[in-house]
Amino acid sequence: MKLLLIKVGKAIKTIQRDGILKGGKRVFSAFFALFRFVGKGDILFVTGGVGDSARYRTHHVAEELEMQNFKCSITVQDNPLLATYADKFQIFVFHRVLLTPSVKKLIEKIKAQGKKIIFETDDLVYDSKYLQHMDYFKVMNSLERKLYENGVGGEILVDPYVKVCTTTTTFLAEKLREHGKKVFIVPNRLSKKDVKIANEIISHQSSVIKNTVRLGYFSGTLSHNKDFATITDVLMFIMEKNENVELFLVGPLDLENKLNKFGARIKQLPYVKREKHFVNLAAVDINIVPLEMGNPFCESKSELKFFEAAIVGVPTVAAATQPFFEAIVDGVDGFVANDSEQWIEKLEKLINSSELRKSMGEKAREKAFEKYTTTNASNEEYYEYLRSKIKINV
Repeated sequence: MKLLLIKVGKAIKTIQRDGILKGGKRVFSAFFALFRFVGKGDILFVTGGVGDSARYRTHHVAEELEMQNFKCSITVQDNPLLATYADKFQIFVFHRVLLTPSVKKLIEKIKAQGKKIIFETDDLVYDSKYLQHMDYFKVMNSLERKLYENGVGGEILVDPYVKVCTTTTTFLAEKLREHGKKVFIVPNRLSKKDVKIANEIISHQSSVIKNTVRLGYFSGTLSHNKDFATITDVLMFIMEKNENVELFLVGPLDLENKLNKFGARIKQLPYVKREKHFVNLAAVDINIVPLEMGNPFCESKSELKFFEAAIVGVPTVAAATQPFFEAIVDGVDGFVANDSEQWIEKLEKLINSSELRKSMGEKAREKAFEKYTTTNASNEEYYEYLRSKIKINV
């Protein structure tokens, strides 16, 4: 009953955010995911949702592992047949999963058969003590809050039977090791389909020189209002000084009133499908990724906003959190900024030089191909761990 109430709350919020048509489609896609076919194989990914987090942490990771000759399947935790899958796989990866009765039953069966459980997270939502740092938590409806009140998956993490975790960043890995777990960093990566979409976009791009320079911000979720607010004054200065600069905002975001004076140069668009997302990214000249420095939720966010823009040749200026500092070679394939002064300096370098935007975007695209695609993935220590456990349990 609790899970049903949570789902209702999330559905209401989705429809409020995206509208009846688009929101309704997302709700229905979540419903139909319950009945996705699950075959037999080596590794089963169990996820609590169907959004971008699930896309990257289950579908894209599964694609990477299948290229290493693992047989993977994916299901959602609400699947009515969930408990029956204990007999079909050797390793079970739980991503943002609540400990519901059906999940408990599956875990009991896994334990009885001596098979392996891996706890997977790409965020700090597993620990309720961090929720005070999560801006979106403050505006959730009461039904949505039930999802987070004990931490998403926290009960699975603290289970002594669970010895291994996977995650996206060194920051999160350190947090998980505090629980005495062995942790593998499994970076977010672009899928083969993503790369195909990006290549098609690049091949159709126009070489016409524009007079305007468009800054793009892609919020993704409602949790980024405070992040964007960290550079409001920077954007005020930039847009006052540079009349050719436009601001392109995609996804849910509450725009601060003082930016309204530039309303004619600001365009806001709603959440869009994956294909259109890359089209929107390619339509901007500079991708901006502001984050609240020192906030543990922000410090745990992976660098995916860098490589999603990079794959379509768009350079990024990002807050210098650990993941972006590690991903970007400052001044070569992107910029990282520690404060307002650096934001202004680095944005203006790109605004004033189309050649720099082009060269930096090309270098970023090269890095995205080499380091952030499932096709070129390399994580041999993790692959060997998985192989050893499958061999032991066969």
